[in-house]
Amino acid sequence: MLEQLAVDPTAVAQAVEPLQVSQNEAYEYIQDDALLSSSLWANIALAGVSILLFLYMGRNLQSDRAKLIWVATMLVPLVSIASYSSLVSGLTVSFTEMPAGHALADTANIAESAGIPGEGAFSPWGRYLTWTLSTPMILVALGLLADTDRTTLFTAVTMDVGMCVTGLAAAMVTSNLALRWIFYGISCAFFVAVVYILLVEWPADAAEAGTDEIFGTLKVLTVVLWLAYPVVWAVGAEGLALIESAGLTSWAYSALDILAKYVFAFLLLRWVAANDRLVAGGGTTAAAGEAAPADD
Repeated sequence: MLEQLAVDPTAVAQAVEPLQVSQNEAYEYIQDDALLSSSLWANIALAGVSILLFLYMGRNLQSDRAKLIWVATMLVPLVSIASYSSLVSGLTVSFTEMPAGHALADTANIAESAGIPGEGAFSPWGRYLTWTLSTPMILVALGLLADTDRTTLFTAVTMDVGMCVTGLAAAMVTSNLALRWIFYGISCAFFVAVVYILLVEWPADAAEAGTDEIFGTLKVLTVVLWLAYPVVWAVGAEGLALIESAGLTSWAYSALDILAKYVFAFLLLRWVAANDRLVAGGGTTAAAGEAAPADD
C-alpha cells in the first residue's frame, strides 16, 4: 500500500516547473520567426530614437516641475530599450507548459520547431517587467502635469504596479487554468482603479493647474490604449489563444507600446517644452491664457 502512495519527486518537479531552455535556444527561436523578432527590434530602434529626441526636447527646460516630468518621461524609453533587448536576447522569455484546458496545453509542435525537447508555449514574461517599471513613470508624468496631490499620485502608481504584477501571475500560472483567469480579473480590478483616477480625479486638478487641454488629450490616449492590453491578453496565446501566433501577439503588444509610450511621451514633452512657465506656475497663469502651441 505504501509503495502505491509513493510519488516520484522528479516527475513532480517536471510537472510543475517551467520548461528549461537555454538563452541560445530561445534567441534562435525568436530570430527564426521574422514576425516575432521584428516586433522586438522595432521597439529597440524606436526607443533609441526616442531617447535622443527627448534629450533634445528637454534641453531648455527651466522649472523643477517641468524637469521632473521630463525625467519621468525619459525613463519610459530607457526602461523599454533595456527590456526589449532582454527579450530579443532570450534572457526574459521562456517556454511554459500551459495547464489542462488551455488551448495551447499541447504545444509539442511549437517546441519542436525551435529544436527544444518537450512541450511549451512561448512566454515573453519580460514584457511585464517593462510595464511594471515604465507605466508608473507615465502616471507620474501625468500626475505632475495635473499637479495632483501626493496621495492620489501614490495611489495611482501602486494600483498600476499591482496591475502589472498580477498580470505577470496570470501569464505564469501553470497549475490551474481557472487561477490564470482569477489573476487576470484581479489585474483588471487594479486597472479600474487607475482608470478612475485618470478620468475622475485628475481632470479637475489639471483644470486648476491650467494644463487641462493637453491633459485631456493624453488622458484619452492613455485610457484607450491601455484598455487594449487586456483585450490582447484575452484573445492571444496567454488567454483564449484565438490568436495562437507568438509573432502576431507580440506585434499587437509592440504596436500598443509604441503608441502608449513613445507617441505619448513626444506629445507630452512637446507641450511641456513650449509651456515651461505655465507648468512651473501651476494654475496661477491659467487665467491669463498663457498656454502656447506645442511647437518644438
